[in-house]
Amino acid sequence: MSWCFALINNRLAEIFFEERGGVMEILGHAYVSADEYDSAQEKRYIEEDTAKFRLVYRGEEYSFKKGCELNGFRVKTGSWDLEADEQLVDV
Repeated sequence: MSWCFALINNRLAEIFFEERGGVMEILGHAYVSADEYDSAQEKRYIEEDTAKFRLVYRGEEYSFKKGCELNGFRVKTGSWDLEADEQLVDV
């Protein structure tokens, strides 16, 4: 499992994901405060990651906002219920 920073519903968060075969599956997220991160490197990571990952989370589903800079990345979005249909989105 990997993680990075993202803006979810315009709030700073850490997203947790797995990458398999060029598909990124978002497993969950946790809202955080930028004040928790003090070093210049962490602040740079926040700036770089939030420019790439801007998501909306509604009804237990993730979707990317328009303007994301994930060129050539396939992202599995939606509910992670095993019975739910999977969506693959080319970004």
